[in-house]
Amino acid sequence: MLTHLAIQDFAVVRAAELDFGPGLTVISGETGAGKSLLVDALGFLSGARADSGVVRHGAQRAELVAVFDLADAPEAAAWLREQELDDDGQACQLRRTIRADGGSKAWINGRPATIAQLAELAAMLVEIHGQHEHQALMSRASQLALLDAFGRNDARLADVQAAARRWTALVRERDALSQRGDPGDRIAFLGHQLVELARDALEPTAFAELVATHKRHAHAAGLIAACDGASSKLGGEDGPSLGRQLQQVRNELARQAEHEPRLLEIDAMLDTAAIQLDEAASLLERVRSDLDLDPNAFDALDRKLTQLHDLARKHRVAPDALAAQRDAVEAEVASLQGSEARVRALDGEIDAARAAWSTAAAALTQARTQAADALSASTTALIGELGMGGGRFSVSIEPNTGADPDPHGAERIEFLVAANLGQPPRALRKVASGGELSRISLAIEVAALGLDAVPTMVFDEVDSGIGGAVADIVGQKLRALGAKRQALCVTHLPQVAAQGHAHYFVSKAASDGMTQSAVRRLEAKEREEELARMLGGVEVSKEARAAARRLLADAN
Repeated sequence: MLTHLAIQDFAVVRAAELDFGPGLTVISGETGAGKSLLVDALGFLSGARADSGVVRHGAQRAELVAVFDLADAPEAAAWLREQELDDDGQACQLRRTIRADGGSKAWINGRPATIAQLAELAAMLVEIHGQHEHQALMSRASQLALLDAFGRNDARLADVQAAARRWTALVRERDALSQRGDPGDRIAFLGHQLVELARDALEPTAFAELVATHKRHAHAAGLIAACDGASSKLGGEDGPSLGRQLQQVRNELARQAEHEPRLLEIDAMLDTAAIQLDEAASLLERVRSDLDLDPNAFDALDRKLTQLHDLARKHRVAPDALAAQRDAVEAEVASLQGSEARVRALDGEIDAARAAWSTAAAALTQARTQAADALSASTTALIGELGMGGGRFSVSIEPNTGADPDPHGAERIEFLVAANLGQPPRALRKVASGGELSRISLAIEVAALGLDAVPTMVFDEVDSGIGGAVADIVGQKLRALGAKRQALCVTHLPQVAAQGHAHYFVSKAASDGMTQSAVRRLEAKEREEELARMLGGVEVSKEARAAARRLLADAN
């Protein structure tokens, strides 16, 4: 429930704060005073697109704040917890600023939020019905959505949509497989590739080892000469070797160590060097034993490398990627071999998906038919109460002509109206009279409202175009609606204003060379005077005041 609304520098409003309670709150005022600005403020707080034109002239930004009690909005409270925007309380604050340059920012419970988040949350808190709400009812899509909301068909519609999406996905998969054509030729072509790849392709590590072996054989003569030369210098028997020279150095130093202790440290280092020389000589011997001048082995390695490079060029990959190419070909062959079986399986799955859709759609059709009968009866009764005796409202349900499962169901609907007794029903969108259309639309809205969990409903002069006894009925209907949901109504009709549990008055005056609007809550005597003004115009007569008292007495 909306409990507080604060407006600053918004259009012609410098500053205004309003407190709201349960029931029906009405808002009236002089023409052009800015009554609908309160509704516009809630619209911007509900995520409407920002417009710099709403910033009061001379101000840098407009600021709007709304506070809601969440006791009657459990869905909104759950959403806040899920988004981690809850404030561990029973209240929720929405705040939005709109700058003069068109920029906009939003907050939820003091935390920055996106406009999308603001709109998603506000949809659970407030529902706004504007002066031109009936225009949406001209659309058959809107009519279908209203009928499903009236019939509480969310779950059934979700089943139909899921079945339709499943059918569509399966058909697309089958079409994609079918567009490949006969996989037999492709499988045969890939089979030849796979034979040579499986025979010749090497894993990257094996290819690297082959390249290294080839390189050793290509430089075998130089490697053998280098190893022999190094071996003779390290520990050869002919001539002085590094090992013997190192031992001679150690012996000379050992004889002098008693005179210089630091020579012992050097001897220890040379001892380590001697060990390293021995290990190097042993490794050098093993390397030399692996080297062999074998022209035949080198030619075999060279042919193998040439063969792999040729195969790599054929498949347009690097030689060390041939194994990966082999795996890819194997995977494609397996996929193609399974595609024929998959197409056959898809035919069965598509038939099953269509059957599932038909079952879900039939259940939705039955529920829509029942909802259509109930909405027709309720709206027809309200049309009569709104001064269109003999008028009838009905919902036409016709099967869809399409052959494919439709996510919207198996039928299309249209709202039909016979405005007077004896007239044939016509599509609502073809009703010519604006007054009749306004009353019929209001009857449909009243019949369908109050069904969802949105705790606050706002009406912006939806009673436009009616008056007299019909206005009394409209006011009574809105007051009855206020008994179930909090209702706010901007009105120019005294019959509607009298039905409010609370009454706000919007006035305008010139200040500092600018027109400004102000809002105040009316007490009992002030309400009587305002209703008299609404009844009698500028000059308020005794008769108008008496009529105003009667309206208030009848409402109470």
